[in-house]
Amino acid sequence: MRHLLLTSFSLVLYALLSSCAPNAKKIKEIIENDPSIVFSAIEKNPEQFIEVVNKAIREAQRKASEKAQQEEQAQRDNEFKNPLQPEIEPDRAILGPKDAKVTIVEYSDMECPYCARGHQTIKEVLNAYPNQVRVVLKHLPLDFHPKALPAAKYFEAIARQSAEKAYQFKAKVFENQSELRQKGEKFLEETAKSLGINMAKLKKDLDDPKIMDRIQKDMAEAQKFNIIGTPGFIINGVSLRGAYPFASFKEIIDRHLQNN
Repeated sequence: MRHLLLTSFSLVLYALLSSCAPNAKKIKEIIENDPSIVFSAIEKNPEQFIEVVNKAIREAQRKASEKAQQEEQAQRDNEFKNPLQPEIEPDRAILGPKDAKVTIVEYSDMECPYCARGHQTIKEVLNAYPNQVRVVLKHLPLDFHPKALPAAKYFEAIARQSAEKAYQFKAKVFENQSELRQKGEKFLEETAKSLGINMAKLKKDLDDPKIMDRIQKDMAEAQKFNIIGTPGFIINGVSLRGAYPFASFKEIIDRHLQNN
């Protein structure tokens, strides 16, 4: 066996030294014919092998990240030129000045932890741009979040009484997601009561099929814009898919404001 390994290594060395550049095909054939060459090298230097593999993984991740960023920037530049156009109905609940220069459409799932993070970022955005940004919540309840659809229905039913209270409801749900998961609709009802909502009207509106129609329409629109996970945002026609930090929103908002 020792003689065989030495012979194999000699062949590899010959392949490396017999031309200006290693002949990959020859080396591949040698190793395929005798994989013990690789196994022996790994056994003798396991730590070095792991270090090389980890380095290769990090390099592959770096290149993949750079490629994704380049593709995302190219898509973003294209959307600045050809903005996405979500529908905003006249009776839609809006948070912020109705005449704001920048509109953020938020596709959200109130049981999603990433949406809760996105909710906090939107608060930062509104604090930074109190007169220039408005937000429109749309719904994308995911199948594996069973409390998300009832929460979306409550939001829309409350919005029929007060847009302001609907967004207060949204904030309370996101800030107390553990209670939503534990108590379900009981928590939603308690939260609505705490906001002084007319509960008789609320319960009647929850049964109105138009509310479910609106939610389904939101879901279809999100799919049209290739927003399949939550949260998703469209900022004056430019999309962000995921719980991006404030800086990402700021970059897009500032570019819109500079162009206006």
